[in-house]
Amino acid sequence: MDRMRADRLLSLLLLLQNRGRMTAPEIAAELEVSVRTVYRDVEALSASGVPVYADRGPAGGYRLLDGYRTRLTGLTGDEADSLFLAGMPGPAAQLGLGADLTTAQLKLRAALPAELGERSRRIQKRFHLDAPGWFRDAEPVPHLAQAAEAVWQRRVLRVHYRRWRGEVRRELHALGLVLKGGIWYLVARAEDTVRSYRVSRILAAELLEEVFERPAGFDLAAYWQESSRRLESSRYRGEAELLLSARGLKLLPMQFGTAGAVAAAGADPPDAEGRVRVVLPVESLSIAVHDMLRLGTDAEVVGPPELRAAVARAVTELARRYGPPATPG
Repeated sequence: MDRMRADRLLSLLLLLQNRGRMTAPEIAAELEVSVRTVYRDVEALSASGVPVYADRGPAGGYRLLDGYRTRLTGLTGDEADSLFLAGMPGPAAQLGLGADLTTAQLKLRAALPAELGERSRRIQKRFHLDAPGWFRDAEPVPHLAQAAEAVWQRRVLRVHYRRWRGEVRRELHALGLVLKGGIWYLVARAEDTVRSYRVSRILAAELLEEVFERPAGFDLAAYWQESSRRLESSRYRGEAELLLSARGLKLLPMQFGTAGAVAAAGADPPDAEGRVRVVLPVESLSIAVHDMLRLGTDAEVVGPPELRAAVARAVTELARRYGPPATPG
């Protein structure tokens, strides 16, 4: 019997042990196989001496003989590796660990006392982690599995990478993978410098036989936190002084996240027209103009002068485009 089918039979056995009676379609959906395959696997389990029975009727299904429990719950290396993604089945599947994660979870539940097993099932039903951001499809990451393999095995990864300034070819020492807002990043060392590479921008990848030494004491979480802090601090290059309506003040955290929430919290008292003054961090002038237009008539830019003038030019151009058509002479 091949390893894949042996793993599937074990998963079927643990499913019945953990869940009790299950129909063939339910098992097929859980194991991502056809109903016909379930029938064959049940026959194979029964032939191997596992007491699995079929109950007929509308409430029927497959079940194990009352009191039967298997103790084949040891984790393989891949299954143990997959457990850190226990709350993220989507990313686990992207890394090629989806099946290992499912089997590992089944094995863990089989090893738990009945009370703790039921508690784990309740937690899974009531808490769910959805990593990708709203209104955005997941990026295609065809080379994610190779990047993960480079991280696991400490093998050099040769990549063809697309940057903003053009394409480059590099040999990377892959130190870790980070999933941020549904986007995968590869943290790697190249030419003695550690950088973050967006996995979706890897155009081609080749896993070399050469093995590298991981830097002593490298902490992936600490690196990412510091890198994020530097990016955040370098992102904002100026400030915009705004007068906002009550609605505009409410929109600020929704449109600009933490920066908007901090600006809203520091708002001045309302003026005679009910508008409040806030100071909002902004990026480049062109991005700031776009951001101000998103607030519509609920915001007025009062400073700096160059931003106010740029917004005025944009509004004038919009008025020209959307104004009444010119009357023929």
